[in-house]
Amino acid sequence: MTTLHKILLVEDDEALGLAIEFSLRNEGYEVVRASSVKEAKHQFDQQPFDLAILDVGLPDGNGYDLCLHFKKQNDSSVIIFLTALDEEANVVMGLDIGGDDYITKPFRVKEFMSRVKVQLRKRGRVETSSITLVSENIKMDTNLVKAYKNQESVPLTNLEYKLLLTFMMNAHKALKRDDLLMKVSEGEDAFFDENTLSVYIKRLRAKVEDDPKNPEFIVTQRGLGYRWNKDVSRE
Repeated sequence: MTTLHKILLVEDDEALGLAIEFSLRNEGYEVVRASSVKEAKHQFDQQPFDLAILDVGLPDGNGYDLCLHFKKQNDSSVIIFLTALDEEANVVMGLDIGGDDYITKPFRVKEFMSRVKVQLRKRGRVETSSITLVSENIKMDTNLVKAYKNQESVPLTNLEYKLLLTFMMNAHKALKRDDLLMKVSEGEDAFFDENTLSVYIKRLRAKVEDDPKNPEFIVTQRGLGYRWNKDVSRE
């Protein structure tokens, strides 16, 4: 039987929270709902969750602080932000602190459910083969689903990990933006545009490059997209 995914939904709007909970349960998910930072932390500390959906504006704090708390407890936590704040600065902040997706209100239920499924599928994916990729001081271990720089673990969101893996598996190849969008969304409709992709690239560069403003690994291929500019070996 398929394992029932457990989702933590943190939303202080009672009507919206009930509607989202109903939609998730209708898809077969187990849902625990909280309406405050305090309650959400208590639930998270008491039981494991496959996914957390966090409203940003909460009566006793915000979803960003919750995300940081969850990541501190378990850096593999999968986080989707759900908020009315769609300014670029808020999106960048959410992604920068470890969020895996950012959905703005109002939203279509079908798209929302599709994005939940994408994140759960990424979390549950088991690599069919164990590969270690090495490119100078950058290393990826697909068995552990970890990335390292100078032998120190690099914290990556699911999408950042997928981006880095795509680059290193296609070293020296120019990858068009559309191709990257398709690869990281695994054939699903890309729920983010080229501007959001640029934000992810910027975040990834900040984590793997010594000088993100003058990248040596992930370089921009003018008129095409991006390219991993270093040799990669497999171990």
